[in-house]
Amino acid sequence: MAQRFGGQYSPDPKNTPGDTPRPRPKLRVNPVGGRVNLLFLPPVVLAVTSFTGGASTLVLGLIGAFLLASGVWLLREGLLAEAEYHDRKVARRPTFPRKIFAALLAGLGAAVAAYSSEPGVVAPVLFGLTAGGLHLAAFGIDPLKNKGMEGVDTFQQDRVARVVDEAEKLLASMGSAIKRAGDRRAEARLAEFQDTARTLIRTVEEDPRDLTAARKYLVVYLRGAHDATVKFADLYARNRDEKARDDYLALLDDLDENFAARTAKSLLDDRSDLNVEIDVLRARLSREGVRLEQPAPANSKEDI
Repeated sequence: MAQRFGGQYSPDPKNTPGDTPRPRPKLRVNPVGGRVNLLFLPPVVLAVTSFTGGASTLVLGLIGAFLLASGVWLLREGLLAEAEYHDRKVARRPTFPRKIFAALLAGLGAAVAAYSSEPGVVAPVLFGLTAGGLHLAAFGIDPLKNKGMEGVDTFQQDRVARVVDEAEKLLASMGSAIKRAGDRRAEARLAEFQDTARTLIRTVEEDPRDLTAARKYLVVYLRGAHDATVKFADLYARNRDEKARDDYLALLDDLDENFAARTAKSLLDDRSDLNVEIDVLRARLSREGVRLEQPAPANSKEDI
């Protein structure tokens, strides 16, 4: 008997018209590519070859390798922070410019490595400037300004940031815990719920006024989902209890629908607030003697 193929990116037959739409997990490209991982090779080579020289060569080589490796680590963190910055509509610039400091460490590491083989001033400076300049040309600099922060209450944004950081940690911990269960269906369903929860998180970030209504979801409900995920993963890894998996999937279905409904309500409230602001503005302009023509409907008789 033929069976319907199902998967993480397959249509869900359970979604019917009128149900709260669930956003599908988005494909996220890892911003840390192979070219960044290859940058760990030079410090390893420098450290190994330093053992063939004297004491001063060894010390300088190890210092240079440490500086180069630290620069690569900072670069990885900077690329991740930059990707998160571009994914959000409202974001603050990174407080610590990791990519810029990574370029400085790369330049210093190259200068120390050059000095260990050719003592002097000119060669290390040239190597350092070249390495730092190529690093900036290849990977760029960090975002240096806030995005979408005009008119946003910074105090409210700080409150949102604390809640969002805690929510993101819970989601990441859930993703790590579910892998212990070794069940692809549960992992795919959790990924869908994580994407729905992150949609609510982004909605709250864009409008901090939604924090009061969404706090229960991002703190209480998400903490409960995290604890349930950890318990399910440990239980299912031991005895492969199908009933426990069905109960866990049903819990994710309920949470997914509630989070999606909360997001939809926030967006609807935002639109209602905008309509009120427009009506108030029209009334004020009307009192000043300014008349705004209403846009004609798309299917008006004049268009026929």
